[in-house]
Amino acid sequence: MTALTLFAPAKVNLALHVLGRRADGYHELDSIVAFASVGDHLTLTPARDFAITATGPFAAALPPGADNIIARAWVAAQQIAALFGKAMPPVAVHLEKNLPVASGIGGGSANAAAALKGFLGLAGIAPDAPQVAAAALRLGADVPVCLAGRACRMQGVGERIAPLAAFAPRAALLVNPLVEVSTPAVFARLGLGKGQSFGTPIADEGDPAHWRNDLAAPAIACAPVIGEVLARLSASPGVTRAFMSGSGATCVALLADDGVLPDVDPRWWSARTVLG
Repeated sequence: MTALTLFAPAKVNLALHVLGRRADGYHELDSIVAFASVGDHLTLTPARDFAITATGPFAAALPPGADNIIARAWVAAQQIAALFGKAMPPVAVHLEKNLPVASGIGGGSANAAAALKGFLGLAGIAPDAPQVAAAALRLGADVPVCLAGRACRMQGVGERIAPLAAFAPRAALLVNPLVEVSTPAVFARLGLGKGQSFGTPIADEGDPAHWRNDLAAPAIACAPVIGEVLARLSASPGVTRAFMSGSGATCVALLADDGVLPDVDPRWWSARTVLG
């Protein structure tokens, strides 16, 4: 094989409704998800043994060794290949880590999805095989939608995905104050007991007026700077809507057609993008 380069786009939750917490402890969600034109890049090259290296502005924050989600995706790919009676050729993975870590835009999940798709492609296994969807969900709740890689409505714990064929691309600015936010801590701050209902489903998947992020308030309680980012974006000319993605801390400003960018703190990470 020759080197294979894969793009792992940032995942943005335009809506994230928490419907409640199930008896098994998982939270039931209803979300509108789109993907950005910015993200991480993975390069797979032939190797004697599996290995991961990383460069980029956020490489130092990655978990090491077997704890890395790309390493777990490699194990999952080997297990899937075995089910098909195929062997996985060993590869070295180089990750260019451009997205902030623990930032609510699915960087790790997107990396896992891209890696899983790449690994299985080397073994001649289609990414839409049922075994792949199940393995993706075991890797993380956002991995299946990242595997789809297009605007979707995502429900359940992340396993029910329906593409949004009519979704129109949107110009946006992603802003992260470089504060890592723990997803379990945000859900813990939400404070739902097992079996407890909470919010309502998305009433209209095509109308942003019906969209919200139920994790914004608990995330702001964990990291108050998120509120500062949202206030600054909301007050900026040319911003049609400002909201938080996922469990934070990345915030999103949807931009009007005039191309005016919000003035953000230079200490924050930001990236202009198109969501689609």
